[in-house]
Amino acid sequence: MKRRRFISALSAATVVPAVLDGFSLKTFAASPLLQALAAATDNDHVLVLIQLSGGNDGLNTVIPLDQYSQLSTARNNILIPSSQVLTLSGSPLTGLHPSMTGLQQLYNNGKVNIVQGVSYPSPNFSHFRATDIWLTASDSAQTLTTGWAGRYLDYEYPNYPAGYPNSTMPDPLALEIGSVVSLGLQGPAVSMGMSITDPTNFYNLINGIQDPAPNTNYGRELTYVREVSQQSQAYASVIIAAANAITSQSPSYPTAGTNSLADQLKIVARLVAGGLKTKIYMVSLGGFDTHSNQVDFANQATGNHADLLSKLSQAVSAFQDDLNYLNVSGRVVGMTFSEFGRRIISNGSYGTDHGAGAPMLFFGDAVQSGILGANPTIPANANVNDNIAMQYDFRSVYSSVLNEWFCVPTTDLSQIMLQNFQLLPIIQTTACDVGVHELNQKAGESLVWNYPNPFTASTYVTFKSTGGHVLLQVFSTEGKLIKTLADGEYPAGTYDAWYENEGHAAGTYYLRLQNEALQQVKNMIVVR
Repeated sequence: MKRRRFISALSAATVVPAVLDGFSLKTFAASPLLQALAAATDNDHVLVLIQLSGGNDGLNTVIPLDQYSQLSTARNNILIPSSQVLTLSGSPLTGLHPSMTGLQQLYNNGKVNIVQGVSYPSPNFSHFRATDIWLTASDSAQTLTTGWAGRYLDYEYPNYPAGYPNSTMPDPLALEIGSVVSLGLQGPAVSMGMSITDPTNFYNLINGIQDPAPNTNYGRELTYVREVSQQSQAYASVIIAAANAITSQSPSYPTAGTNSLADQLKIVARLVAGGLKTKIYMVSLGGFDTHSNQVDFANQATGNHADLLSKLSQAVSAFQDDLNYLNVSGRVVGMTFSEFGRRIISNGSYGTDHGAGAPMLFFGDAVQSGILGANPTIPANANVNDNIAMQYDFRSVYSSVLNEWFCVPTTDLSQIMLQNFQLLPIIQTTACDVGVHELNQKAGESLVWNYPNPFTASTYVTFKSTGGHVLLQVFSTEGKLIKTLADGEYPAGTYDAWYENEGHAAGTYYLRLQNEALQQVKNMIVVR
C-alpha cells in the first residue's frame, strides 16, 4: 500500500481496525450501552460480560435435585450421579456440576446469584440469530442493528466520539477481548470501545514487543503501518499505563495458555485495578454446542461439558480472588450468558440439542446472593421437543443490571430497552439506592392457577397481584408464546382471565405469571 493512500484511508475511517504490535484495536464508536455505561460518572461500577458461545446446557450446570427422578428418565445417558452434584449452602434442592467447585465456594460465600429459566417468547434455535437477539435485546421476530449496551451508552454520551477522550472520560468506554467487536456494543452511529485480539498480543503491546517484519518492501511498509497506527490510536497509551500500574496479581489463575477465559479475565482485573475507567468488559468461552460427546461414556461427570464448566469455574474464582487481592472487588459485577440452553431430553450421541431457557450466573461482592426463581419442572414423559419453561425474560435481567448497577432511572429504561421490562432483585439495593426489591418469598403460595384443569375448549385463569405491573402469558412446551392474557398495572388483588384453546393440540402448556420481581410458572393441560 502506498503511504499516501494509507494516510488518506486512515483519516477517512473511524470504525476500521488499527493494529498495535499485532494487537488489534477496534473503535466502538456506535455502542450505545457502552456510551451509557461509561457515562455513569456518579459511580465507578464495572460490568464484565462472559459469553458462553454455543448454547450452554443449563440442566447440566445448575441441577434441580428435586427433579432428579424425571431427569433420570429424560437424560439417563448424560445425567450426573446425584452423589457427585455439588451442594449449595441454604439451597438443598439445587446443586452445581461437580467440576464447578470454585463457583460453589463463591456461592457458599454469598458472592453468586443464579437466575433460573432465562429465555424469551418464541425462542430462535439458530446460533447466529439467537446470538443477535441476546446481544441486541430484540423480540424474536424483530431485527435490530444496535446493541443493548450500545443503546445505554448512547443515552449517556449522545455526542460520542466527538470530544473524547477528555479529562472526565480519558479511557475507552468498553473493551472486548476478541477479534470481532460484539453487536451488543454497537451504537446507532459508531462503535463505542476497543477490541483486543487475544491475551498474547495484549502483553506484546504493554511490553513494547513487536512481531519482526521481514527486510523487504512489504516488511518496511508493514513497519510504517504499525507506527502510524500507534500514533493514531488515542487509547493505546492509557491502556499501557493502566496495565503497567499493576506489577503483581493473585497467584490463583491457572497456568497461562491452559484456560483462555482465565487469561482474558486476568487482563480485565489488571486494567480495572490499574485505574482504567472503562465501564464494560466483554470476554468469551466457546465450545458449548454439545450435540455429541457432552459427557464421557464411562463417567457422566467428565467429558467436554465438564471441561468447559471447569474452565468457567476456575476462571471466575481466580478472577474474584484477584479482584480481592487488588482491592477492587467492590467495583465489579460479572454475569454469564449464552444464546440458548439445551433440550430437556438428551440425544443418542451422549449430547443435547438446541433448546430454550437456561440459568444465568452473576458474581461479585454486590450481588444479592442466592437463587432467583424455582427449579425448572421436568415432565415425567418429556419428548424431544420439550424445553424448560421460561421464568424470566433476559431483557428483564438486562434492565435490572442497568437500573441496579449502573443506576439508570426506571423512567429511562424503556428508552434504552425499547419496552417496559420488570425489574429483578439481582444486585444489592445499596449499590445505587434506587429502591428496595422484594425477594421471591412466595414460592410456596399459588399466585396463578386455572380451572378446570385439564380442559378441552376453555378454562378460567385466576391470578394474584401484589400491585404493580403484571404479565400473564401462555406458552407451549417448546417455548412458543401462545397468548398474552394480561400485561399492565394491576392493584393488589385477585383477578380472573378467560382462556380459549384456539385449535392447539392436546398436551401440556405453561402459564407464566410475572408480577414485578415475583414470578411463577404452572402447568395447564389440554385434553381431547
